[in-house]
Amino acid sequence: MQISSRFTLAVHIFACIDTFGSEYKVTSDFLAGSTNVNPVIIRKILGQLKGAGLIEVARGTGGATVTKPLDKITFLDIYNAVECVENGELFHFHENPSTNCPVGRNIHHILDDKLFRVQSALEKELASITLADIKKDTEKYLSEEKS
Repeated sequence: MQISSRFTLAVHIFACIDTFGSEYKVTSDFLAGSTNVNPVIIRKILGQLKGAGLIEVARGTGGATVTKPLDKITFLDIYNAVECVENGELFHFHENPSTNCPVGRNIHHILDDKLFRVQSALEKELASITLADIKKDTEKYLSEEKS
């Protein structure tokens, strides 16, 4: 199981906006160059982030800006914005377990609570990391490159 790459792309987008936004207009083409991903995919993610109120995007070549302080945007905010999981459920349960089998008949009772606990733990951890943490690490690695 993997979470969609839209999540890591979205974090990459925020890092670029923060790092380059004061010097350049951070457009979908600019971001596509950094992520090495098609600008159409970048525009879709930008649209999702905008829809969640996390960024503003000026039409044309105006570029993207972050709408909140970085310490107020968590990984969970981004995860939810870019719809990393279908219907808000990390685990997709197989549709029709056999009711003729004692395991199949009871598998939801066996697993549902455990899977919910796993998803809750993931979401709690995502909520504990902010874009300010990413900014700090980005600055650290950029300064090490310059040394």
